[in-house]
Amino acid sequence: MKEKILKALRNADEYISGTELCEQFGVSRQAIWKNIAALKECGYDIEALANKGYRLVSSPDRLYAPDILSRLPEDCICQKVQSFESIDSTNAKAKQLAEAGEEEGILLVAEEQTAGKGRRGRDWHSQKGVGIWMTLLLRPDMPPSKVSGITLLTALALAKAIQEVCGIEAQIKWPNDVIVAKKKICGILTEMSSETNYIHYVVTGIGINANTTDFPEELQQKATSVLMETGRKTDRCELAARVVAIFSEYYKRYVQEQDLTSFMEEYNSVLANKDREVRVYYGLAEEASLEKTDSGIARGINKEGALLVEIDGKIKEILSGEVSVRGLYGYV
Repeated sequence: MKEKILKALRNADEYISGTELCEQFGVSRQAIWKNIAALKECGYDIEALANKGYRLVSSPDRLYAPDILSRLPEDCICQKVQSFESIDSTNAKAKQLAEAGEEEGILLVAEEQTAGKGRRGRDWHSQKGVGIWMTLLLRPDMPPSKVSGITLLTALALAKAIQEVCGIEAQIKWPNDVIVAKKKICGILTEMSSETNYIHYVVTGIGINANTTDFPEELQQKATSVLMETGRKTDRCELAARVVAIFSEYYKRYVQEQDLTSFMEEYNSVLANKDREVRVYYGLAEEASLEKTDSGIARGINKEGALLVEIDGKIKEILSGEVSVRGLYGYV
């Protein structure tokens, strides 16, 4: 009910009467009053005037499940959101729910992660109250080999949402980083439970540096935030909801089409290293000097999501996994 009331308040030109809310949702005035009182307790400034009704004045800066739900389209795959003040990892929680039989589409969001992880098991810096840390549970009807495409489409949804909501140009550093001004602003961690030809579930974890003002010294040259780039705080619920809404449309198309053909042009248009020289690092060696590397020109992705790199005049397909692709002289 809270998400319905928030949506109605946002859609109203000015005030919306209690009677109209009662008729719209088929509930009593007392039910409307109780939910508005609960929203006020959560920090929503809702003005009430006799003979006029209710008006949403302002929203708190917090990731709140009903708020995110109120901004999602009716046909979105996400119809259920859980929010946490603090959690070890939204991916870990999503996997627990998946194992317990939770349906596709639940979104978990947290103000803070105490044990967030990135690619290759690296720690993910999840500062409290400023970022967007969330995971979407999926159960796609496709072969496990197609799951890497979900990561690419998540990145594409992030880049588009940041452009629309925040007004800044974002690019993709294949396969799972979104960058602004050559620095990382979002990361993605996709994990899967599957058999040879069957997917039990996929959890897609997303970390967005939204209103972060500083980073640990070791990240300062590689990471940035929306606030640092624009000087403006981002409505985190709005950005989270827009990412999910865009991804939902991409995901439904991908499950139907089973490859990335219809996404290639859009993806390649925001690929940071397109037609630029890159170095490909293979393996898990802790020291870069011990890793096998190749250098070439990135030419975009193919319909399977592999990065096409021109090496010595020949095109090589680079598959995601234990591979890193960086600019020749730095992170991008």
